[in-house]
Amino acid sequence: MQKLLAFAKGKHAKARSFCTPLFHSFIPEQLYCIVSTLLKYLASLEMQGTLILKNYTTQLLLEYKKNGGNVMTLSPEIEKLRTLKEKSIQGGGPARIERQRKKGRLLARERIEILLDEGSFREMDAFVFDRISDNPDEEKYLSDSVVIGYGTVDGRLIYVYSQDFTVLGGSLGRVHANKIIKLQDLALKNGAPLVGLNDSGGARIQEGVVSLGGYADIFLRNTLSSGVIPQISCILGPCAGGAVYSPALTDFIIMTKETSHMFVTGPDVVKSVTHEEVTFEELGGAMTHNETSGVAHFAAESEEHALYVLRNLLNYLPRNNMEDPPVFASQDDPLRTDSDLDTLIPNNPNKPYDMHEVINRVVDDGKFLEVHEHYAKNIIVGFARLNGRSIGIVANQPNILAGVLDINASVKAARFVRFCDCFNIPLITFEDVPGFLPGLEQEHGGIIRHGAKLLYAFAEATVPKITVITRKAYGGAYDVMSSKHLRCDVNLAWPKAEIAVMGPEGAINILYRRELSEADDPDALRTQLVQEYRDRFANPYVAASWGYLDDVIEPSQTRPRLINALEMLQNKRDENPPKKHGNIPL
Repeated sequence: MQKLLAFAKGKHAKARSFCTPLFHSFIPEQLYCIVSTLLKYLASLEMQGTLILKNYTTQLLLEYKKNGGNVMTLSPEIEKLRTLKEKSIQGGGPARIERQRKKGRLLARERIEILLDEGSFREMDAFVFDRISDNPDEEKYLSDSVVIGYGTVDGRLIYVYSQDFTVLGGSLGRVHANKIIKLQDLALKNGAPLVGLNDSGGARIQEGVVSLGGYADIFLRNTLSSGVIPQISCILGPCAGGAVYSPALTDFIIMTKETSHMFVTGPDVVKSVTHEEVTFEELGGAMTHNETSGVAHFAAESEEHALYVLRNLLNYLPRNNMEDPPVFASQDDPLRTDSDLDTLIPNNPNKPYDMHEVINRVVDDGKFLEVHEHYAKNIIVGFARLNGRSIGIVANQPNILAGVLDINASVKAARFVRFCDCFNIPLITFEDVPGFLPGLEQEHGGIIRHGAKLLYAFAEATVPKITVITRKAYGGAYDVMSSKHLRCDVNLAWPKAEIAVMGPEGAINILYRRELSEADDPDALRTQLVQEYRDRFANPYVAASWGYLDDVIEPSQTRPRLINALEMLQNKRDENPPKKHGNIPL
């Protein structure tokens, strides 16, 4: 009994290997009592690693009772079925499983069990194997190097595949590709999210062009599914060469620190071609792609954390583009006000503040799932809820580069806006932007083209759009950040908002250059003119007088006003002119 309990607390593979013989041999009467006690013990456990053992022991009791308590054996057909399923579950065998564990990585099926609701996973294609090789002596692995199937997250259907590194390094061959393709087609037909848990050494070299063709077939379906169902990639090990392009085509990428890597060419190839010495982590680690390249959207501390982030992300998203995002009952009062917002903006217009504080004080329970947290920090994007409804937030961050728009910030925000528009998620914009970042590097890097991406994204979006100008809205950046002129539905401003072609200081230096140069006290004159300009132009009431702002509100009233506006817009209908697709300035 103690040995059974010890295995119950252990890993699935060990528990299974111990329990399986009980079902494949005669069952003595006294074992019924032992297993009954064990099942009661397992029912009280809330730990990972007990689900399969519970299923086995439950099945044992049912079979024992069905036969009137008599000693029984399994039929040959059922015994064969269980043997084959057990072989499929064993992956690459005990030695490779142990190597995977020593690397601090979970097994393919363990990852799925953590991600999905308990007991909801239904595996598909467990009996397929690689048929490319004609060598009869070559070992065949049932299920090949990827586990596929479907289950639920918080009761909502998703499709998931999990690459098994213990089988041929998780490499992709024709059978591996066919399994993923089957899952992609099912997800698209049934309108449910597709999740990939990636842990693969890349293309199966011995299959040559056949494996490359498999990648291309997957890429095609990633593209066809884009904007129809959410696609999320979780990188939990290596992802190299052609393998990186399937995750790159999905909506979000989650990486684990230290144990996951993405790159087109590895450190050895880089050294041979460019003579640069670089580590795996520097070349394609989680923080490299979260901070520098912007390829990844989330950096997790562990695999378990990555799967938790994935579950949390799915809760903000609809299952497909024909549905609305899920609504959760909120205990946060929709009429709640926050007087601290009235004094949050500094009196000095050049002094920064943290836009996160504005967001957290407005959204339900202060919960905000930030996307691309470590990349282009001068703009903030992410998901939250208002009165239980999912929303996407885009916000300038005055704490970083004064909240200016640059190349990376424009691309980051544009991609997020387009995702929200694809999946019917309303967009809330908090604006405090002094303009686009000037400089040779930005101009030569294509700030005009990249800034136009954000302009295009907001103009194209037909979901409910609400903008709150908290302070500065200068120049072309005012237009770009979901202005009324880009079909924004509700535009609000706080009393300290400054809406103008440029800041007062810059405007005065241009408009009154001669007067300032001839003045006895140019500093005093400049101060006077700046204040006059601010009073006359740099305030929200000029824009409001033209109808470009729908209202100027007290900051403390922001939450109830946003919720009220969302309720008003919940049946919004808008559409773009019929066309195959637009030509966004990529």
